[in-house]
Amino acid sequence: MKSMIDADFADAGPLEEERHLVLEDVSVIYHGSQGALTALEGINLSMRGGEFVAIVGPSGCGKSTLLRLVSGLRPPSTGRIILAGEPVTGPRPDVGIVFQQPTLLPWKTVLNNVLVPIHALGRRDQDYSKKALDLLRLVGIDAFASSYPKELSGGMQQRVGLARGLIHDPHLLLMDEPFAALDAMTRETLMVELQRIWMSARKSVIFITHSIPEAVFLADRIIVLSHRPGRVYEEVAVELPRPRTMEVMGDPRFVALAGHLRSTFQSMPNEYAG
Repeated sequence: MKSMIDADFADAGPLEEERHLVLEDVSVIYHGSQGALTALEGINLSMRGGEFVAIVGPSGCGKSTLLRLVSGLRPPSTGRIILAGEPVTGPRPDVGIVFQQPTLLPWKTVLNNVLVPIHALGRRDQDYSKKALDLLRLVGIDAFASSYPKELSGGMQQRVGLARGLIHDPHLLLMDEPFAALDAMTRETLMVELQRIWMSARKSVIFITHSIPEAVFLADRIIVLSHRPGRVYEEVAVELPRPRTMEVMGDPRFVALAGHLRSTFQSMPNEYAG
């Protein structure tokens, strides 16, 4: 197994406050009709505030499960998760989520879809309406604030989902393959837009993807999970200058890093697969 990461990332600073998110010996075991199935095993990770971390791995390795753990939507079977100095014991208002499908409510306007988390938190719409419009401007679709989801393209709907994930000013934004269902051109456009928005907002981001180029383009660090049960197999720093444009994909450093990750997947032992 290549460079198993059992503690903090190598260049994480020594100060505890720099460790914005910490996972300590986290495992997940599902119990079903076929018996116990270990989805994740012995995950030890930390990330600093404002980092963009991409997580890649084979299908079924537990990437989405890891996101659900960090979001508080399910508890770990073992270990603990600390976010901003507090244990994660359930869903939290300081975490935003952007899903693969934007799942917009068809009877609500774009503006009111962005405000959905505000309702869920029991807060008043009028206190967040201006911020919602500002976020729609940030993602480039403020002109469609009064439109309905059926009037938007897939890429525009995903922009609404991103604005919705940011409306309550979360410390951490979790993104579960948000561009996977989009065509190649729209996907590249939104990669550049997401980088711009992240550089503006400087939220901590965990980004799940199956796309190696997407991970290299967006991330400060890439975490590679092994076959099931998912374990941290390798951690790779992406030392490409920002802002990154599509031209960076032809940079020899980008090509080398993407090639390294492909080789990692090809040589990864499948001894844990069920």
